[in-house]
This record gives sequence, C-alpha cells and structure tokens, in this order.
Amino acid sequence: MPEQNAKRNLVPVLRAPFLRQASLPQNRPRPGTPFSAALTTSKEKHFTKMKRKNFTLMKTITILMILLFCVLSCKRIVQPPATNKATITIKTDIPSKTYNPMIFGGFLEHFGRQIYGGVFEPGSSLSNEQGFRMDVIEAMKELNLSVVRWPGGCFASGYHWKDGVGKLRKPVDDPVWGVTDPNTFGTDEFVQWCRLVGCEPYICTNAGNGTALEMQEWVEYCNAEKGKYAELRKSNGNTDPFNVRIWSIGNENWGAHEIGAKTPETWGPFVNRCAELMLDADPDLILAAAATSDTSWTLPLLRFAGKRLDYIAIHGYWLPLWSKNEIPDYLSCIMQSERPEETIEEVVKIITEAGYQGKIKIAFDEWNLRGWHHPGFPRKEAIEPSDTQALELINKREINSIAKQYTMADALFSASFLNASLRHSEDVVMTNIAPIVNTRGPLYVHPAGIVKRTTFHTLAMYANELEERVGYTQVTADKLTNNKDSVDIIDVIATVDKKGKNWAISLINRHPSENLACTVKLGDKPLNGKYKATILTGDSPDSFNDIEHPNRVAPKELELWFKKGIAILPPHSLIIVHVRGENK
Repeated sequence: MPEQNAKRNLVPVLRAPFLRQASLPQNRPRPGTPFSAALTTSKEKHFTKMKRKNFTLMKTITILMILLFCVLSCKRIVQPPATNKATITIKTDIPSKTYNPMIFGGFLEHFGRQIYGGVFEPGSSLSNEQGFRMDVIEAMKELNLSVVRWPGGCFASGYHWKDGVGKLRKPVDDPVWGVTDPNTFGTDEFVQWCRLVGCEPYICTNAGNGTALEMQEWVEYCNAEKGKYAELRKSNGNTDPFNVRIWSIGNENWGAHEIGAKTPETWGPFVNRCAELMLDADPDLILAAAATSDTSWTLPLLRFAGKRLDYIAIHGYWLPLWSKNEIPDYLSCIMQSERPEETIEEVVKIITEAGYQGKIKIAFDEWNLRGWHHPGFPRKEAIEPSDTQALELINKREINSIAKQYTMADALFSASFLNASLRHSEDVVMTNIAPIVNTRGPLYVHPAGIVKRTTFHTLAMYANELEERVGYTQVTADKLTNNKDSVDIIDVIATVDKKGKNWAISLINRHPSENLACTVKLGDKPLNGKYKATILTGDSPDSFNDIEHPNRVAPKELELWFKKGIAILPPHSLIIVHVRGENK
C-alpha cells in the first residue's frame, strides 16, 4: 500500500508547475498608452495567447501520460501475487513421439437428443435436404473431429442394423432406454454424416442379443463389392462400398446392466469367433473388443482373441451420476484429473502381461468427467406405454441439459484427460468423448441453434493448435488439495513439429482462485520474452455457457510474457503457448 500511494501522489506534484505558470499575469494596454506602444502590447498579447495554447496542449498531453502511467502501475500493483509455483523442463534431448489424431474423437448414441434433435432433425430450417443439422456439422468441423463411434453404448446391445436400412423401415421399441426409435437414422445416414463432417466412422456391433453372423453381414453391407448384402446396399442408393475400417465387438459386456452380459470365461471365445467371421468378410478391418482395467476380464479376453484384435475398448466416467444427479463443486471435480492416467497405466500393464504391448492398443472409446444421468435404466426389455413410473424416469434425463453443470472444471478435466492420452500415445490411439452432442457433450443443440460448452473449446484448441509430435516433460509443482485428495497444481503437455523446431505447450493452472508462477525451460534454456498464446478461462471457476450467454467462456488470443523463464498463469485456466523456432 505505501508503494501504491506513492504512485498516486505523483499526479499533484507534477501538476503544480503547470498550474503556477498558467496563472502568470497577462500584459494589457492601459488608457493613454501611445499607438505604437499599444501595437507592441497587441503583438505581445497575440504571442502570449499562442504560447498559452501550445502550453495548454502540452500540459494536457503530459497529464494524460502521467495518469496512464499511474493506472498501469496500479494495475500491476494490485495483481494478486503468485504464491504457487511450478517448473516445467522440456527434455529436448529425448526423442519426441507420434500420436494418432483419433485421440480427438467423439461418440454418438441413440439416447436423448443426441441423434434425433441433435445431429439429425428433418424439417428444421437449420437442416439440409437429408435432415442433417448443418450448424452441428460446421461445429464438428471446427473440432477437426477425426473419428466417431456409433450406435452405442448400451443401445448397441439391443440394436439390429437391418432395422435401420432400406426404404421400408419401421419404428422399434428400444429395450435399453425405454423409448421408440424411428430408425430413420441408420447405417447409411451415419456414414453419410461422417463424410460430411470429414471423420472416420467407427461401428460398435451388437454382442448382447446379436450374433457373430449378424456382425459379419453388417461388415458385408458396408464394405463388400458383391454379394447379398452388397446388393442390398446398392439397392438403397449406395453403389460404392462405405469402407468402414474400424469396428468394435460389443459394449460393456462385462456389466450386469448390459443385455447379453458375458462372463470372463465366455467372452474371449465369443469375441474370437466374431472376429473370425468379420475378418472373413473383410480382412483389412481394425477390430476392438469391450474390455476393462480389470485383469480378471481383460487378460482372458486377450489370451483367447488377442491374435485377431487391434484395440481393446475401455470406458471411463469419473463422477458416477447415473441414478442420483449432483453438481459437485470445482475442486471435487478437478480432483479427478489424474485418475484417467491411472486407468491407462493399469490397462497397459494387462496388455504387457498378455504379451501384446506394441501390438494391441487402447481405444478409450467412451470418456467424460460426468456420467450420464438415466435413473432406472438401462433395462433389458421394452417398457409398456402405460408404465408412468418409467416415463417419469425417462423425463428426468433432461437434467443432463442443465447448462450450469458444465464449467471450467469440465474444460480443465478434459484437457488433463487428453494430456494423459498424449503422454501414452504409444499405447492410446483413440479416445471418444461421450457423447459429442447433447446429454453431457461439448456441443448443446437446441431447435434454434447451438451452444459451445466449455469443453468444446478445450477440444477445439487441442485438435487445432497442437503440433504433430509429443515431447518429454519433467514437472515439479506444488499440490492442490481438497480435504484428503490432492493433484498437481499444474498439468502440461509439450508438442513439437516434425523438424523439432516449433513447439505448442499446453499449460493448465488448476487452482480455482490463485495465479501460478510457472517456469518453462526448453532444454536448459528458460523461455524469455513474449509468445503468441491462446487462453481459455472464465470470470470464475464455475463459469459456463448457455443459450442466453453462449460466449461467457471462449478462447482468446494473447501474448504470454516470460521473464527469465517465468510466466504468470491465471487461475482455472488453460493456455496453449506457441514457441517458434526463431523465438526460443
């Protein structure tokens, strides 16, 4: 405070000489003064007036400059001190590694308004002739979306693909989610939507009440040049094969909640048989199978079917809100940030134990901070129209749409999830945020438009601003605590281009309210100077976007200053800073 007062006192001290000079007496001709003397006095008067005008202009400019200096000085003084510290060392002597762009993938399920009223809404003024919402497609392009998994999810375990192709489709009661699916969005529409977005289609087959033969026939429909199901596709207006390369056998078949749940003893042989038939239809498929981080399930799977698999599919929702919806505070959410990496490491151990490390990869094909709210479901039989209790439970799914749930906690958790996947890019080749549209997804779609939730901007920044390879980083950081839980106050990923010259460094300050003094070294050289960057933050850690305020949280471009390696990171923020080769 004394320093601040000293700054403010500069203004009256420097103004005083100007005030004294401006009050000097003026020369005026007096009565009886000769003409020549009066003329001289008039010239002096004119000169004095000109001098006064120039002097007043100079005085005004000087005062404005002093006031500006004081404002800027005061702004620096009142900035909260950065008591929290972290040091990031990017090890440029360790080779960088590649990552698969499918880490920036998405997921769609026939649940709520993800499909109908989400990506597909025939008759809407925002849709094209085929019924696809074009505002949604443009948003997906902004995410640079690489791959999308469909049709589920639990829905897949009761879905029969033939119901959703052809011109004579009939609505079917969905036994899983208790609604009627019109089947107007099926395989052909899904593949067409992916082509419009520019992403790869990824199909999850029915390993619940479906069969291995049904899976094989679905592959033939999509990819065969000739044969019964190739002809069916052609009759539906698609002469050329879809060439769907990525397929999954089943969804969460380890769980009692799933139609056709399996045991560890039966799952491996079943997957092996399904894979055998699917590969007979198209030997170039990339195959995944439902797995977990539980050794008792995944190890037998790999021993029975590993020779025919490319990926194992795992899921993660770290706030289980299926039955009871809660809105935990920021810190409770952010304490989950390091758990995805723990899951990845557990699965890698299982793959290694089975002898498949480097051969079988991880597809984290459902992930989100918050589990979907669907009390009383999923089920295994269709509900009766008169079941009012079930209908009430279905209506409670609207809680998923409450905008204030999706805050900076979601944005920063998602950034940490992607960081963990990138750090393990030799093992993790795909991740799919679940879902990509509506429910808990990053894009909220309503009849009149869209809202980009906080997580949308995280995904867009990562998919568009990172470089092509992942560097190795060492982190020393203070801890952020919440009761008995704690995480590092910072999370970071450093990416670099193929030539090793240009870097994009993602820095997350997880603290809800305090700045972070972050030291960044590129090799043994601290960053120094200003660098172009993009920041995502909000007025508070609980900031969110909604229909009335769609841009309350949005990324902004800035220049991030480093002084002897140290930059000040604002609280609850994500910053991606770009270090070009010539500015190291």
